[in-house]
Amino acid sequence: MARKYSEAASQMVERAMHERKKGTLKSGGSGRTVKSRKQAIAIGLSEARREGKKVPKRK
Repeated sequence: MARKYSEAASQMVERAMHERKKGTLKSGGSGRTVKSRKQAIAIGLSEARREGKKVPKRK
């Protein structure tokens, strides 16, 4: 079975998670520090989508 998410997309999510843990990840709209794990994953995936990586469409 083929991968749903590309390796590059996984790395972007991983980077976002590290930034969240360090306390340097900011949300786009308000610019506040992200504390939620789910929000960090969403930010990583949206950045991957913007760059055209292989990520399933949002529902």
